[in-house]
Amino acid sequence: MNPRNRQPSTLMTEPVRRVDAGPWAIELLPAAPYTTRYVASQAAIGFAFDSQRGVHAIGNDRVRPFLATPNGLAFVPAGCDVLSESSQGGEYLRVVRTDGLELPGDHAFNNRIDPQAIRLALRMRNAMLHAAVDDDWQAWALALAERATAHIASPAQPTGSLTANRLRLLDEFIDAGLEGPLSVLAMAGLFELSEGFFMRAFKQATGKSPHSYLIDRRVAKARALLRDSSASLAEIALICGFNSQAHMATLFRQRLGASPGQLRSGK
Repeated sequence: MNPRNRQPSTLMTEPVRRVDAGPWAIELLPAAPYTTRYVASQAAIGFAFDSQRGVHAIGNDRVRPFLATPNGLAFVPAGCDVLSESSQGGEYLRVVRTDGLELPGDHAFNNRIDPQAIRLALRMRNAMLHAAVDDDWQAWALALAERATAHIASPAQPTGSLTANRLRLLDEFIDAGLEGPLSVLAMAGLFELSEGFFMRAFKQATGKSPHSYLIDRRVAKARALLRDSSASLAEIALICGFNSQAHMATLFRQRLGASPGQLRSGK
């Protein structure tokens, strides 16, 4: 069912996590390089947790660069021809209905910012990483599908002053400075924007605040180091700009529903 065929790597990677719940198949794809081409046999709902860059051709033969914005909801209708490649990838949630019932909608889209979809996707990711007895996968999958296919859903929102290129530059700026303090004022200054204007434009483009996004980037970097290095938790916390190992553990539980130690051990 998973269309994202991973390229061989010498590094360890987190597994593809999958839940089958009634008529739904739900996958959490880790951040990793991928290349794929397929014709969608079933409609699929997607959600990009991270910003992601690459090239794609969706529903046509025109291959062009793409930027998946963080918190972006996506939809691929059945029968759609898909080509997609990314040298880094990004953590991605994929939901497919497997009982033959067609989902409404015949137009592919991505980068739709929908607050309800964001809350649902974050809850589903946490449950994937740290299961609980009260997980209600069928209800969550149905609710996410409704957000992607409802006629009242708004079209993908424009990024306004934060174009795809500016978001890419911002990611590079943040990643280069993760070890130290990074202020919203410094992020705004990168584009010569006022702090207030930048905060509003960023929230419109991504559905989250710049401060929350910075924390997510720190957590993502820490997850990669947990997976790909033998550094201690204290060392990883320092490298990623957390105040302490305990601070990192607290934010992991808040963001992912699991501690760094649990993710490293796979428990």
